Amino acid sequence: MTPLAPSLSIRDEERRQRAGHGGAVVWITGLSGAGKTTLADALQRTLFDLGCQVFALDGDKVRNGLCADLGFSLPERAENIRRIGEVAHLFCQAGQIVIVSAISPMRADRARVRALVPAPQFIEVYCRCPLAVCEARDPKGLYRRARAGQLAEFTGISSPYEAPEAAEVVVDSAAASVDDGVGKVLARLRQMKIIKAAQYQGE
Repeated sequence: MTPLAPSLSIRDEERRQRAGHGGAVVWITGLSGAGKTTLADALQRTLFDLGCQVFALDGDKVRNGLCADLGFSLPERAENIRRIGEVAHLFCQAGQIVIVSAISPMRADRARVRALVPAPQFIEVYCRCPLAVCEARDPKGLYRRARAGQLAEFTGISSPYEAPEAAEVVVDSAAASVDDGVGKVLARLRQMKIIKAAQYQGE
């Protein structure tokens, strides 16, 4: 009797055992200058040093590549977020922790990404920072250009930003340190059993 061939599919539990953790999408949203990329980079480094399989998807970099054909109207912003969400979902299915830092201004667009990823693997992180503080930082000079009328449809100035109403993690980036923000996200990953307690010694 011919033995049955082993299954060629790879189960989620096999990926978890190989990586030592579950897959997840950590979606960081907030105004330009709120500190999203800084938080994402620090979180990625911390998780990497803990032995996690992790990758950060920066909204600006994706804009320059995968979404270079899109503008900044609300429909084009929605398509931009849809594409980033699909890529993040694939990373998550592969057992990686993917960190997305993107303004993603509209709640409906973020909700569509959340619907792709099974709970509790989607963690929305709101990088909360007053517009005045973001303008004062203005690392790329974008607010100055927007105020001068040189940038159309700029979030927070001439285009809306809808803050999360029930984000899993809220980081007050105007007052809290980057380490505080990283600690909050790690605590959530631990609480949701995506990473093991032994991988986080923040308490």
